[in-house]
Amino acid sequence: MSRLRAVVAALTLGAPFVATAADITRVASSFEDDKPFGMFIDVGFEHSQRRAKILREVLPTGTSTQPSDTRQLVPELWYRGYDTRLNMDLAIGISPDVELSFGLPIVLARNENLNFVAGRTAENSSITTNRVRNDCATSPGQPCVASAAEPLFAVPLETFRGGLGNMRFGLSWAAFNQRNDETKPTWVLGLDYEAPTAKQLDPSLLTASDNRSPVGDRVHKYTLYTALSRKIGLAEPYFKIHYTIPVRGPGYYSNCDSRNVEPQNLGRPENCGIDGWDRKTTGIQPAHVAGVTFGTELQAIDTPRRKIKLDLRALTQYVSEGRYYNELSGALRKLLYTGDYLQFGGQFGLTLQLSDVLSVRGSGMMLYNTDHVLTDEKIGKDMDGNGTVDISANPGELNPNFDYRTDFVSRRFYASESKDFRLDVTATLSF
Repeated sequence: MSRLRAVVAALTLGAPFVATAADITRVASSFEDDKPFGMFIDVGFEHSQRRAKILREVLPTGTSTQPSDTRQLVPELWYRGYDTRLNMDLAIGISPDVELSFGLPIVLARNENLNFVAGRTAENSSITTNRVRNDCATSPGQPCVASAAEPLFAVPLETFRGGLGNMRFGLSWAAFNQRNDETKPTWVLGLDYEAPTAKQLDPSLLTASDNRSPVGDRVHKYTLYTALSRKIGLAEPYFKIHYTIPVRGPGYYSNCDSRNVEPQNLGRPENCGIDGWDRKTTGIQPAHVAGVTFGTELQAIDTPRRKIKLDLRALTQYVSEGRYYNELSGALRKLLYTGDYLQFGGQFGLTLQLSDVLSVRGSGMMLYNTDHVLTDEKIGKDMDGNGTVDISANPGELNPNFDYRTDFVSRRFYASESKDFRLDVTATLSF
């Protein structure tokens, strides 16, 4: 351990400075000689948005310059999602440089709306002119063409959700603390646990502004992280990495749970619950998330009573593939298998320390999300061991979640030009 500490100190420029930890490495500490008790109370208001253009695959008519097997992506919709919430957090020092924390978000409104892009209307959109049907009686396990248009969903469309979010519990330890030893950085190791306490989100339910449905995904989330910060003069650079492991909890959702709500919602609802297609297979498959954050805090004003800090950071995250609630779930009323993507962007923050007890922090963030598929269920799996997925000879091999209208190649939907924005203001009481 002494050798590891020496290496970290060398890499972080072990020069002596009197320091307090950056916001990203803040840890409540108690039972110290000069601080018998430490606690932080945070109350924040957060508003975030996601904007994305929804594209759809098409197979154009073959020409001399455009082969017919070359797929094109055609713009269909604009998606806008809004999330407004209150965040309440409590962090208590349970020993020197060890913190136990609790958090609870109150989601005031989580609204979504979908509208046509310019040039797209109900008369020429593939969404409203759709005639493909799932699992027709004349051909089990196969699609057919309806005699008249059967829209996938109505456009424009809005959804409304809200309520208590998932509770969070955290444990963090400052293995090194520059406040106690000026020759070393502040190095924090932590584990955050998000419990599935919010009521289950059922995407098949219709919502209204006066009848909001819950927001819970019923998934345990374990986030491991480590962060380093080092105060050098008026600057305090920092670095953080994190990884979130999701585990399905009690009462998680499966599209098969609501197969009778919308007859065309699943490709073959008869397969729900049979061998090979139990709830673990057809239910939510939450994404794993890993990310890196680096930046610096700059001390703009530092007086005995007042402090102003600027925070500049860059962020990048990887979101794995999975079946979960995405930009089209509210419209198609089910969880959708979503492709993996990267997020990258930045954040600017300003902290005003008004006294030894009270500080206020505001920040703005923007993330760009790389293009990714929104409807990508696999058609099925080999159940009889013959080496192929033969849904004609064995309809039981067809994935009940698979939808010929949206998951079949040349009919899939994609998210493009997707961006996340977030503004938040947090008041902190320090003891």
